[in-house]
Amino acid sequence: MGDTRGEKTHTCGTICLKYLLFLFNILFWLAGGAVLAVGVWTLVEKSDYISLLNSSFYSASAYILIAAGLIVIVTGIIGCCATLKEMKSLLIVYLVLLLCIFLMEIIAGVLAYVTYQELDEELRQNLKVTMQQKYQQEGEESITQAVDRLQQEFKCCGSQNSSDWSDSVWIQREDNVRFVPDSCCKTPSELCGRRDHPSNIYKVEGGCIMKLEEFILSQLYILGAVAIGIAFLQLVGMMFTCCLYQNLRDDPY
Repeated sequence: MGDTRGEKTHTCGTICLKYLLFLFNILFWLAGGAVLAVGVWTLVEKSDYISLLNSSFYSASAYILIAAGLIVIVTGIIGCCATLKEMKSLLIVYLVLLLCIFLMEIIAGVLAYVTYQELDEELRQNLKVTMQQKYQQEGEESITQAVDRLQQEFKCCGSQNSSDWSDSVWIQREDNVRFVPDSCCKTPSELCGRRDHPSNIYKVEGGCIMKLEEFILSQLYILGAVAIGIAFLQLVGMMFTCCLYQNLRDDPY
């Protein structure tokens, strides 16, 4: 009688752990999909801004997000298989993968913070030089479109401020009659850049680099929050995996 009750309790505990771990894997899989989506969105929607920064840091970050999302999704699938089939060897592989991803997240977070601080001033100079040297130049049509989109979307003019355009190769051309590009205007129209009064252009709203940095930081905060959430899920998942493995260890297979 006592043996039967013990076996039943053990079975119920194992079933409960299986469903909890399966639910965790669904959440983990969805989190991986979210990270993958952010990486793809960065490359597709913000690729213009990445080219303006003239640095591989942000494009590399987008590819890392895509790779991380794929790894998390694959790990989640392995976890589901290991849980449903109750394969102890696959559970060990799953546990090791969770631990590796957790450690990589910590390392990547520290490196991203340190690297961003070092690149901050470099990015400021890159954006200024790109605007002054490549805007409206032959063969640089993508840069020109990206600058125009940046200034309109973030309601800014120039890298630091609108006076940056005075040193632009394009502005200094003899046939040019503008003080700033037409995309600096609050209501863009042909040749509106001839009048650089604050009522006409984004002169006092701040430079584009400041707005772009604010945007990047806001995205980093969101990614940081998602990473913390995933890390918490991983800790819970590792705990459930260890418990399930312990329950299955003595079962005959």
